[in-house]
Amino acid sequence: MTTEVTPNASPPAGAWPAAAGRCLVVGEVAQAHDGSVGMAHAFIHAIANAGADAVKFQTHVAAAESAAGQPRRVMSGGQDESRYQYWKRMAFTEAQWQGLKKQADDRRLLFLSSPFSLEAVELLEQVGVAAWKVASGELSNVPMLERMVATRRPMILSSGMSPWAELDAAAKKVQEAGLDLTVLQCTPLYPALPEKLGLNLLAELRNRYGCKVGLSDHSGAIYAGLAAAALGADLIEVHVTLSREAFGPDVLVSLTTAELRQLTTGVRFIRAALEHPVDKDALAEELVPRRGSSSPLPHPHPPTTTSCITSLPAGPALSAPI
Repeated sequence: MTTEVTPNASPPAGAWPAAAGRCLVVGEVAQAHDGSVGMAHAFIHAIANAGADAVKFQTHVAAAESAAGQPRRVMSGGQDESRYQYWKRMAFTEAQWQGLKKQADDRRLLFLSSPFSLEAVELLEQVGVAAWKVASGELSNVPMLERMVATRRPMILSSGMSPWAELDAAAKKVQEAGLDLTVLQCTPLYPALPEKLGLNLLAELRNRYGCKVGLSDHSGAIYAGLAAAALGADLIEVHVTLSREAFGPDVLVSLTTAELRQLTTGVRFIRAALEHPVDKDALAEELVPRRGSSSPLPHPHPPTTTSCITSLPAGPALSAPI
């Protein structure tokens, strides 16, 4: 028996279902659209069709992040002479972001984007995001963090590059403001090997902050997400690619849309199992009709090999071969 994923089964846009016990699956686009708003829309449709709960982008404002002559740090196929030009080419207008948000709403996906400057926060505040996702490396950006907290939206903190002291300070700001908090374990290696995933930290994060926890995965496979779901994660974020042959810096650590559907199906299956604990005695009693019965023999009668064969009840067969 398999658990089917129903596309568009997520709660209405604007809701925050993790608070109700749902494990959110987030498809991360980041810069995989390569500056094409049409490609960004295609990602939204593909992620929705895979049964995920949310789509996430990144919002960069070139002038706020890079000097004009700063060398590029990501692959761009020779299109961009500087980091500034790269972020400029990746940028969408507010109207284009509004269109992406509407598309996500129409497909019943939560709309998320990580800002990388105060200017990006203001842009996304106008567009409207379901929650703020603070990227690894940005937890120490105190002015940006404080501005996000001031909007009163739920907060998701990615802990990838932060020691405990830095993460403690960021979580304290969010919790003192009384906001919904999710903290993600993240190892921003490309790819993140099994020995570096830090799945053990999910329980430690939950105990330390008393909040929802999750995994921002960069392993490029579904296994880490499934393991996190089995450990009770509330949110699993994975990069998504439309093809293994696609261009971009994140393809190596991304899931295809087919793999995203496998992950989503598995997460739903695992969550259903975790939410329905089984009482061993009650289950044994439920299974009594399937155990069969032995025909009693008149007394006295010495047992024989044939007389001890158990007859099986009519109806569905047991799953184990006999």
